[in-house]
Amino acid sequence: MSQWKVGIIGLGHVGAHVLQSLALQGYADDFVLYDLESNRAKAEAERQDVLDCMEFLPHRIDIKVGGIEDLADRDVIVNAVGDILALKGTHDRNYELKFNMHALYTYAEKLKASGFHGIVVNISNPCDVITWNLSEILGLPAGHVFGTGTGLDTARLKLRLQQQTGLDAKACQAYMIGEHGNAQIAAWSAASFNGQTLAKAAETDEKFRFDQAEMEKSAREGGWTTYNGKFCTEYAIALTACRLVHAVEYDEKLIVPVSTNLAGAYGEERVFAGVPAVVGRYGVEKVVELPLDENDKKRFHDCCDGIRANYERSHQYYL
Repeated sequence: MSQWKVGIIGLGHVGAHVLQSLALQGYADDFVLYDLESNRAKAEAERQDVLDCMEFLPHRIDIKVGGIEDLADRDVIVNAVGDILALKGTHDRNYELKFNMHALYTYAEKLKASGFHGIVVNISNPCDVITWNLSEILGLPAGHVFGTGTGLDTARLKLRLQQQTGLDAKACQAYMIGEHGNAQIAAWSAASFNGQTLAKAAETDEKFRFDQAEMEKSAREGGWTTYNGKFCTEYAIALTACRLVHAVEYDEKLIVPVSTNLAGAYGEERVFAGVPAVVGRYGVEKVVELPLDENDKKRFHDCCDGIRANYERSHQYYL
């Protein structure tokens, strides 16, 4: 088997857990880590800590802390830059915009100049806006740059559905869509359980008669429950990114919510937003359009308008 080459930009809480998760699951064997020079000691420490696990890993790995130019040959790069403390007391991912746009300025153009032509999975917040900017700067083919988007939010929603209905989360076809932030919505009109619509299931089983607005709120705010307790989130979002790396590596054609360009899908143009999509070797290969009712369509369009406004605002920080 040929080596699968992964780069990680940003070795804070999330980036470090992406490295550990990929190594523990055997998803990659050749890593390059990149962070600011002021954080290089942290990156070197994360490298050593994971290398010390070598005896217990499923295969041999190589990890290097390098510069942007060392990312040129990567199959996939995970962008995990972030200022997690900016969220303290705000509960709004948009507060990371200034820091992350400034960070983007330090490496995005250099990454493009290096000749990198792989896939980029973005975690950095606000996820849709940073993913959009990365895609424009790098100029890679359509679908090659995408974000974790509402993938984790969807997992949170499905966990709550499992707790409510008793069905395994994997039997619940339900999605959080739109912004990875406070404006995201649950696409209830497209929800189903082993092929049966939510509305139909509710006719005969009271477990499916729940407060949809309250459950949507619980899924949307689920990350803050974790953040309020330890002032970071790391395990679940790292695994979300790792799942996407695996889908690219093995050309899975996995249908999963990601932040991607909507070039006419859902009646939207010129916006990156979280929607189900087919993810394979070439990144996002197709957007999956859910059969939304008029109410969900309106809420989704309003959400996209908010993402566009934040995108325009982001340019004041790209200096």
